[in-house]
Amino acid sequence: MSDLLSRLLVSRDWLMADGATGTNLFNMGLTAGEAPELWNVDKPENIRSLYRGAVEAGSDIFLTNTFGGNASRMKLHNAQGRVRELNRIGAALGREIADAAGRDVVVAGSMGPTGEIMAPMGSLTHEIAVEMFHEQAEGLKEGGADVLWVETISAAEEFRAAAEACARAGMPWCGTMSFDTAGRTMMGLTSAQMVALVDKLAHPPLAFGANCGVGAADLMRTVLGFVAAGPERPIIAKGNAGIPKYHDGHIHYDGTPELMAEYAVLARDAGATIIGGCCGTMPEHLKAMRAALETRPRGPRPTLDEIAAKLGGFSSASDGTGEEAGAGRERRGRRRG
Repeated sequence: MSDLLSRLLVSRDWLMADGATGTNLFNMGLTAGEAPELWNVDKPENIRSLYRGAVEAGSDIFLTNTFGGNASRMKLHNAQGRVRELNRIGAALGREIADAAGRDVVVAGSMGPTGEIMAPMGSLTHEIAVEMFHEQAEGLKEGGADVLWVETISAAEEFRAAAEACARAGMPWCGTMSFDTAGRTMMGLTSAQMVALVDKLAHPPLAFGANCGVGAADLMRTVLGFVAAGPERPIIAKGNAGIPKYHDGHIHYDGTPELMAEYAVLARDAGATIIGGCCGTMPEHLKAMRAALETRPRGPRPTLDEIAAKLGGFSSASDGTGEEAGAGRERRGRRRG
């Protein structure tokens, strides 16, 4: 229990994570197709501002700007030789902001999917995936990350590879998957199957859960699925700020700060311990979430009807576990919003 996140999980009923990385950086001028990780070196003040915004809004945990910082993704920008550097600097900038916060704030080293399909369906082997994640993990460790944060994963095989890489780096970690295909991940996993997967890992995460996906209502349904499976570890809920809408050439999320405040309270009452936002979640959303979590008393576990009434309807009739649920489909993991 020597690491900061473990200590906070013991002493606190809930912890608030951060919001979007991509949405905030696009608002700072990042363009489509540009690698956000390069800004760790090229525009460090923007990254400090990103991190500071989350901390000042009340986040206890914020993720580093390293989501796509693995060799497979950085190769698309001819920067595969800079993986360790970009991750180290992304974490070091976070360390600066956390150390100046005047309270305990966890720097979580973000590690997103490789963007490749794992064998046997694809060409990415377990060994190569472990090497990719390990290279990234070592950079984040050197930069001062408190914990590694594997996120937006859709394949069990890739989750296992990331877990092994975190073990090689000797780092505690958290892991989330994205349930965006009628209650399942793109590769077909259900919430119950994720709980079973986590329990069997040799180096299990400190906490696990869901991020991104469709809207906050769908993510809440997944959280209830985790709870029903009786997990031993804390649950993470990091939902999008509403539903994405295409407008004037850009993707916008329609979730208001008020909606995200409702979501945060529902997530806590449903059984989540670490609560944050994903795509579209800005500092104003986080402030509303923090205020709601601090001032609204804990209530009973919400029903699906209560969730739909407060957050809007679900994107699919099924939660992925019924007979009508279809299998997942292959698709490359995308950048966290």
